[in-house]
Amino acid sequence: MGRTAFVFPGQGSQRVGMGLDLAKQWPYLIDTYYAPADELLGMPISTLCFEGPAEALADMRITQPAMLLTSVAALDVLRSHGAAPDAVAGHSLGEFAALVCAGVLDWKDALRVVRVRGELMASVTESVPGRMAAVLGLTLPQVEELCAQAAEETACVVEIANHNDPTQVVVSGQVAGVDRLVQLVGTAGADRVVVLRIGGPAHCSLMGRVAPEFAAVLAEVEFCDPAVPLYSGTGGALVGSGTEAREFLQAQLTGRVLWTDAVRHMSAAGVDRFVEVGQGKALGGLCTRIVPGVETLRTTDAQQMKTTVNALVRAARAASEGAA
Repeated sequence: MGRTAFVFPGQGSQRVGMGLDLAKQWPYLIDTYYAPADELLGMPISTLCFEGPAEALADMRITQPAMLLTSVAALDVLRSHGAAPDAVAGHSLGEFAALVCAGVLDWKDALRVVRVRGELMASVTESVPGRMAAVLGLTLPQVEELCAQAAEETACVVEIANHNDPTQVVVSGQVAGVDRLVQLVGTAGADRVVVLRIGGPAHCSLMGRVAPEFAAVLAEVEFCDPAVPLYSGTGGALVGSGTEAREFLQAQLTGRVLWTDAVRHMSAAGVDRFVEVGQGKALGGLCTRIVPGVETLRTTDAQQMKTTVNALVRAARAASEGAA
């Protein structure tokens, strides 16, 4: 029988109102997660999630803890209904929620770390303005070649940030470099180029200036060994220990997200069902393009959550009957 992976989204999926419908349907989430998060962070993160404004949610310093909190709350609802994954992975920022799911990080520790991560990344953007753009319709080698050309022509950083699916590659870097890359991919036959709502140049060498500070933050947090198979979006393969998980988080600050590799590894291990835990549907779309025919489920609102829980219950029942 097939296996189920819980996958966790990162920046770019945030929306005003995220988590609100789940909190209305399952009010215990307020006292269990949202109120403690407000106190821990010293800001009304729950109100920002539920009411916005959108401009605030676009700020990395708010986006990152808000997305993590939304995913952790959705994960708790799944668990409260007996749902459990056979594998776990997170895309970029989502890797922190995946670590919580796998028992590697305590959710409050993860929240503290992502808040600092957002602050550090925002500080880089304020000193060296940058952006990210998704290139659709070209292969990774093609975009790598065009990044090298754009960097040479502009003397700016422009690098591969994410390999999201076989023909979706995200680039990151200084504004002039990314803008030139956008021009080049247009003439190279790309289907489309989308400037992302990330707020800065994640997953590129520009973040190297804050890497030592981020490493010091990670060193203060306990990382346990994964309790379920955990696939790193940075390494693209299984994470063997808590120590390795910490190393991957450090590497992803300046390195590529290898989402295509991670999904392919999970598929090779028998995963044919992906549950996107938290806000949005972006990862489901990526998974179906990487491995056509897989089932994808969502948890953005209460109705989607109920549909997902019912599907997982049916799958578990079928697996039990098959084993008997």
